[in-house]
Amino acid sequence: MLTGLPSFILMPFAFALFCLNLAFNGTLVFLGGLLKTLIPVKAFHQLLYCPMHTFYRLWTYNNTLILRLINRSEWEIKGAENLSKDAWYLILANHQSWLDILVIAEVARQHTPEPKFFLKESLKKIPFLGMACWALDMPFMKRYSKAFVAKNPHLKGQDIETTKKSCQSFRDHPTTIINFVEGTRFTKRKHERQQSPFRYLLKPKAGGIAFTLATLGEQFDKVLNITVLYPDNPGHVMKDMLKGKLGKVIVHIEAIDINQALIGDYFEDPEFKAHFQEWLNQQWLDKDQLIHRLYCQQEQEEALKNQISPHQST
Repeated sequence: MLTGLPSFILMPFAFALFCLNLAFNGTLVFLGGLLKTLIPVKAFHQLLYCPMHTFYRLWTYNNTLILRLINRSEWEIKGAENLSKDAWYLILANHQSWLDILVIAEVARQHTPEPKFFLKESLKKIPFLGMACWALDMPFMKRYSKAFVAKNPHLKGQDIETTKKSCQSFRDHPTTIINFVEGTRFTKRKHERQQSPFRYLLKPKAGGIAFTLATLGEQFDKVLNITVLYPDNPGHVMKDMLKGKLGKVIVHIEAIDINQALIGDYFEDPEFKAHFQEWLNQQWLDKDQLIHRLYCQQEQEEALKNQISPHQST
């Protein structure tokens, strides 16, 4: 444990470790992507799948080792008992910090298939990043605007078909897809600007998740509604983690069955759109109430500790 080191030493050291881990495993994944490009044979790509995702999991594992090396944080994970690495999941999660990605990736490493992110098709063109994401079979989606489809009616529905093609490998390998439905990380300023009706969350954006379910709804076994919370770190969580000051990490997982009522044309069917927005807002309302209960529970635990400590010292 290196938590005793001063922050001005620990922070750059921890950052360097995370960068080295990303550079090492990212390079190996990138090389795998080059091989996939040079040898466009599906059977060969299938052979590369396991080693590529082994590097992905190694990246996640090393991140967790680094995190635990520099922090005395307590992890509380609930709801993961019945998850399987042989199933297909769609994750809906709140988004407080960039650390959420490392935390959810670690939970997935232990309990579910490797997590994937839906990416814009334009990201394919970014050097190294696009190749690495493609090598890991990250799904790329292409959305046409209503105005564009109006001018090109023959392209109606092609965006979903394009996304389905990018997800063909999911049929062969169990997969977890992550969607941060708030679209951005939570801050008080964003919360006030949105006039969010939730105490601890931004407004959820239904379009992306509805599009995902329309594309792959029948493929998923469950929707996982994941709540991530850092009750001891109300400020900049990532900075606190790099300084060795990360406290409790709470991850609550609720598995939700997928039915036909959640699959429809969000962009062309007003009735389905209203229904889906109502469903997602209810999930977010329940999540907001859960976060409030967790904060209250944390305050009670702290109060109890403060009552016990003076007694023990006498």
